[in-house]
Amino acid sequence: MNAAGSTYWWVALGGALGSIGRHWLNGLVSERYATFPAGTLAVNVIGSLVIGCIGALTLPEGRLSPETRAFAVQFVMVGVCGGFTTFSSFSLQTLYLLREREWLHAGGNVLLSVALCLVATWLGYMIGLALTATKGS
Repeated sequence: MNAAGSTYWWVALGGALGSIGRHWLNGLVSERYATFPAGTLAVNVIGSLVIGCIGALTLPEGRLSPETRAFAVQFVMVGVCGGFTTFSSFSLQTLYLLREREWLHAGGNVLLSVALCLVATWLGYMIGLALTATKGS
């Protein structure tokens, strides 16, 4: 199989694993919070943390070798994170909350999702940079 063909397999495998992880974590968290989409929020925050960290590690000056960078982008960022994060679910759940006139829950979901996911992405990025800084150590 050529390199382009294997890329699709890595993305597909990562996407499958991410989707399974999303289903499991969403179910685990949603059992505890029935009226607020906390499972989707948790998945999006964790996915943002992971993609931020891998994003920093895959920079040209990052800790990962060029060969590993390509794999990390394909398998982890596109595959796992793409299958794991649920922005489309977030949007649909927010729409449902708005249709039910649950203004406070809808607004809270939007504000918390955007703020926490940006913070998690930044934190993951900082972790990736810190790991890169220790590259020579």
